Amino acid sequence: MLDTLLEKANNLPMKPGVYIMLDSSGEVIYVGKAKKLKNRVTSYFRGSHLPKVAAMVEKVADFNVIVVDSEFESLVLENSLIKQHQPHYNILLKDDKGYPFIKLDVGSQYPRFDIVNKPTKDGSKYFGPYGGRSMTRQIIDVISKAVGLPTCGKRFPRDIGKDRPCLNHHMGNCRAWCQGNGTAGEYRAAVNEACLILEGKTKELLDDLNDRMTEAADDLRFEQAAELRDRIRAIDSLANKQKVIATAFADTDAIGFKRGAKCCFVVLHFNDGSLTAKDFKLLPEPLEADGEAVSALVRQYYTGKGNYPKTVLLPCECEDREELQQLFTTLAGRKVSVEVPQRGERAKLCERANLNAAEEILRSTTAEQRRAGTLLWLQKALNLPEYPERIEAFDVSNLGDTGIVAAMTVHKDGKPLKRDYRKFRMKDMDIRDDYSSMRQAIERRFARYKNGDEKFDKLPQLLLIDGGITHSQAAKYVLDELGLTVPVFGMVKDDRHRTRALVTPEGNEISISTNQAVFSFIGNIQEETHRFAIEYQRSLRNESFGSQLSEIRGVGEKRKNELLRTFKTIKAIKAASYDELRAVVPKNTALAVYEHYHSGDEET
Repeated sequence: MLDTLLEKANNLPMKPGVYIMLDSSGEVIYVGKAKKLKNRVTSYFRGSHLPKVAAMVEKVADFNVIVVDSEFESLVLENSLIKQHQPHYNILLKDDKGYPFIKLDVGSQYPRFDIVNKPTKDGSKYFGPYGGRSMTRQIIDVISKAVGLPTCGKRFPRDIGKDRPCLNHHMGNCRAWCQGNGTAGEYRAAVNEACLILEGKTKELLDDLNDRMTEAADDLRFEQAAELRDRIRAIDSLANKQKVIATAFADTDAIGFKRGAKCCFVVLHFNDGSLTAKDFKLLPEPLEADGEAVSALVRQYYTGKGNYPKTVLLPCECEDREELQQLFTTLAGRKVSVEVPQRGERAKLCERANLNAAEEILRSTTAEQRRAGTLLWLQKALNLPEYPERIEAFDVSNLGDTGIVAAMTVHKDGKPLKRDYRKFRMKDMDIRDDYSSMRQAIERRFARYKNGDEKFDKLPQLLLIDGGITHSQAAKYVLDELGLTVPVFGMVKDDRHRTRALVTPEGNEISISTNQAVFSFIGNIQEETHRFAIEYQRSLRNESFGSQLSEIRGVGEKRKNELLRTFKTIKAIKAASYDELRAVVPKNTALAVYEHYHSGDEET
């Protein structure tokens, strides 16, 4: 089947377009876009893939393509087809609750603020969207109290004079419109004040109210001036609580995206430098790479809302960023900038968004779930026959003067199992040879398993070797010689000495850098194994140094440790002056050590 599909894909043009993957029943399971259709589609039917991609490819029975004239057309068409078909393997930003808006029926004599799921062309005024219905209700209540509007369910003029005023009036939060305390014109004036706050024009409103308060005080209308003063204080207090109020169009939106046990997409809305709202969505791990996933999510998010900020800040580069900007500008009817900030304050906004995404993942999963998710990902990505409940890792250490050692660490269910750690001192090796050392360590560990040694009575489901393909080949050779089947992978490092990928003895690399949870987990295993090896090496070195110092009369265990703690090496002790030694140990000991190493020196 794959050969047939690959042959079909090889006949595609090197032009932009959209490809549609179909299963055996003809159902659309994935929609993607490409700058060059032939290159992109053929990539699915050759080589190895990450688990989710591989699972999708297994179900592909056929595909269709639509050739277009430009990358922009392919982006628009892809977005439309994803909305139409909702393919199983596409990343989909689903939200049954929607994003609420605040509606104001401006045609009513006494207009009220209501919450609706989406705006319609009915002549009403709309504000939003906002992050959730509870937040939206809070916004309405807080603003209504600030300007003296009712928050109860009464309707005017129908309910005027029917009941006594409620507690809000007695607390100074409502003018008791239900008692006829104010005309319809005054009510609409208060509504207009609330609209100015929702539109982010609080300063204009406060300036107007301050002018009216001053005028009332000058005219000796002190009661009215006091009322205006209280309203100014309430609105001013409200203006300082930017996290409560979300404006109709935020100046800037910062996008965050993180992978972990789950994936999280975050949008932080900023207005005048202040955070006004946050939207987020937890998702299963997408098939797409980060740039493609962010592009798809951003498109779905904004086209679903129909509202666009002035600037959208992306956390990573997307190859279709310019097309995104063109799309949003077209749909908004004004300029919308889509940027990937590299430094400065805007870059910090994206960092904050990414941090929020990571925190949402952490809050949504327990530590045990995160570890299980990481191990399950490894099982699928590495094509392991069993869940990697037990992982063993090996590293070789050589400091050049005391022999070569190897260390073995064990992780069970994603946690270090220190009682099973083992260390090996290499035998019959006078020169550094990491590959031979690794073979010897692996052979000694697994030979003892075959011999029934209870200290080595368990086999790992995954064996990690510190090093690249040659180190994994050395381990695989030993296992084959012993007749054992254990999945072996080498840990390939980047230029910062962090494991960026795992490699098979056959040379197939599996990248782990795109999954932060896996990247951190494997990195911790690498560091822990290296630490254990180094500590063993140092203990042997100190043991060797100690034996040399013990030959000196007057140097006991205590003084020996004091010297080693300070000078670290025998070479440094030999080079030390009497005064330097005297600063560490008593004078008799210092003299004995100095004379031991300098007895043959000529006097000057």
